[in-house]
Amino acid sequence: MDNKKKLIIYQVLPRLFGNNNNHCINNGNISENGCGKMSDFTLKALKEIKKLGATHIWYTGIIEHATQTKYKNIRPDHPAIVKGKAGSPYAIKDYYDVDPDLANDPTKRMEEFDDLIRRTHRSGLKAIIDFVPNHVARQYHSDAQPDGTIQLGANDDPNYAFSPYNNFYYIPQSELHGQFDMKGAASEPYREFPAKATGNNRFDAYPNINDWYETIKLNYGIDYLNGKTYHFDPIPDTWNKMLEILLFWANKHIDGFRCDMAEMVPVKFWEWAILQVKTRHPDLIFIAEVYDPKQYSNYLLQGKFDYLYDKVGLYDTLRNVICGYDSATAITRAWQQLGGLEKRMLNFLENHDEQRIASDFFAGNPRKAIPGFIVSACMNTNPIMIYFGQEYGEMGMDSEGYSGRDGRTSIFDYWSVDTIRRWRNEDQFNGKMLSEEQRQLYAIYQRILKLCNEEKAISEGSFFDLMYANINGWRFNEHKQYAFLRKLDNELLFIIVNFDHISVDIAINLPSHAFDFLQIPPMERYPATDLLTEKIENISLLPYKATEIALEGYSGKILKIKI
Repeated sequence: MDNKKKLIIYQVLPRLFGNNNNHCINNGNISENGCGKMSDFTLKALKEIKKLGATHIWYTGIIEHATQTKYKNIRPDHPAIVKGKAGSPYAIKDYYDVDPDLANDPTKRMEEFDDLIRRTHRSGLKAIIDFVPNHVARQYHSDAQPDGTIQLGANDDPNYAFSPYNNFYYIPQSELHGQFDMKGAASEPYREFPAKATGNNRFDAYPNINDWYETIKLNYGIDYLNGKTYHFDPIPDTWNKMLEILLFWANKHIDGFRCDMAEMVPVKFWEWAILQVKTRHPDLIFIAEVYDPKQYSNYLLQGKFDYLYDKVGLYDTLRNVICGYDSATAITRAWQQLGGLEKRMLNFLENHDEQRIASDFFAGNPRKAIPGFIVSACMNTNPIMIYFGQEYGEMGMDSEGYSGRDGRTSIFDYWSVDTIRRWRNEDQFNGKMLSEEQRQLYAIYQRILKLCNEEKAISEGSFFDLMYANINGWRFNEHKQYAFLRKLDNELLFIIVNFDHISVDIAINLPSHAFDFLQIPPMERYPATDLLTEKIENISLLPYKATEIALEGYSGKILKIKI
């Protein structure tokens, strides 16, 4: 892969992507509501995703997980420990298999997955799947693991709460007494003896409805109950089993793993495992879901991850600025707090965990996020991710079932996504079902994403934050506007966004240091092309005179200047 290409990741749930049912019912099963398939990612569909500007597609929910849908030759899950009719993609039931919901012929689901990866590559995209290392479904059992591999927990001694030789943590001599409905739709309640520790580090037999009660925690050699002591020598059994799983999928010609809750798994494991995977598959990327900024450098430098989620930094900051809860000056603080790691962070404004921008719980209007998206996509060389439907202003305001009406697109239920269904239009992708507003929003997203790799100043160039020179500016509201420069060789991008709803005429100070640092020759009159509209305007670039710019509400400009 071209290392200078900016990664643009399109996250999508295959279960929802291809479902054309426009009259799904709350808590409906797969027969009532339908389910998208891997085959819905036709070559045409994938090329449309690439046309948006994507370089990678993250297929969320590929590996077989616990579900209330029954399949021949697959052990059924007790409904009390499955969230929603479809089940959570993060309660893995078989690390070596594909979710049968996603196959036209469930008996050939792995072949259909192999075909999906081949089609993805033919379209010019690279494929990312989830790796969920911290926890598994309560009734984990692999029907598909290769000969010579051993079932998780098969050799555990449940008389020990912790043993470095066990794959799970136990509550010896105790039955599971979940503080939730332990019966569900079944005739008998779910039983677990001895109880196993719950996925979110709950080491007792009483998980409640707010816990990850449908999952059990994997043991990587940390004794949490005795001072969090580490037992990494000899290599814990779980490490070897998880490396086998990583290599199994890496051999399927995927291009990357998004590693769920990676910070709940010790850095030492990642250092050990990623090195071995990359020895065999050097171009494969690892993206970690890590939320503790104090751990960022550990997971990047020691753990060998390529990229980390920038959730508690840039995402939270931009969300607050978009909603009017924080000043745009907070954006500067967000990247400065990364201490030089900003090129290794994955930026986003939506994903499966977060509320949709257009929902009543976030901005209520997808256009409000355009300035934030310009910042997120263009301020550095690091990857940017969008979530399917974001480009059309998907609201996520359905009441699907388990997840309720929460402004998110459900990962637990069988459902259909309105904007995606309209865009696909039964695989025609002709735009006829989309509103004019949706088409306009898509055009903005596409333009921004395409510029990320068309303009080398974005994918490779230097970054200079202009905010420090514009605090208490004469005609610049630092709480509602944000400005920065990107430069490579003789091409300068002057990027300004307006988070306010009103149009503004602003004046931006360019400090002398910017001219020295980026080697910009001062000039009274530079022709500048706004790359978002192709309109040309003349601007001044002088250290002693503010540059005047007009901006519409909820908008931005990417002014390209040849110097």
